[in-house]
Amino acid sequence: MQTVGFGQHDHAACVGGGMKAAEDACEAQGLRLTKGRRRVLEILLQEHRAMGAYDILGMLSDEGFAAQPPVVYRALDFLVANGFAHKIQKLNAYIACAHPGDSHTPVFLICRECETVAETAAPLQSTLGEVAEKIGFKIENTIVEAEGMCPTCRDTETAV
Repeated sequence: MQTVGFGQHDHAACVGGGMKAAEDACEAQGLRLTKGRRRVLEILLQEHRAMGAYDILGMLSDEGFAAQPPVVYRALDFLVANGFAHKIQKLNAYIACAHPGDSHTPVFLICRECETVAETAAPLQSTLGEVAEKIGFKIENTIVEAEGMCPTCRDTETAV
């Protein structure tokens, strides 16, 4: 699984692939991808950055949606619960899943300068799972967030 977030990629394919994965998963699981849920996911995919709920609400309002905070939060809860988006705890923000449809435990690399977020998968789950199993603990959810500097900010800092 590749890291998505700091490098160049085909953004249109990224957005289209994310929407298709969500549509296919909803159809297969009998879930409703309502107009509001769909638009929130589209915004997250198009913006390709971590966004707060009120940022999303502002964009929906600008587009004429009569959305209220609970509507956005319910849409985000649905997207997170079904693996179409993730909550970035450090930023109190949401980001579209970079690997929709793949079974994975995401690891988030967060730039402390520009707050760009890259999603990747690291082999932490197997190691953590082994440790937890040894002490009788059942992991239900794992969130790994690492803070540092992205390549662009590192290059800028080096150039100064």
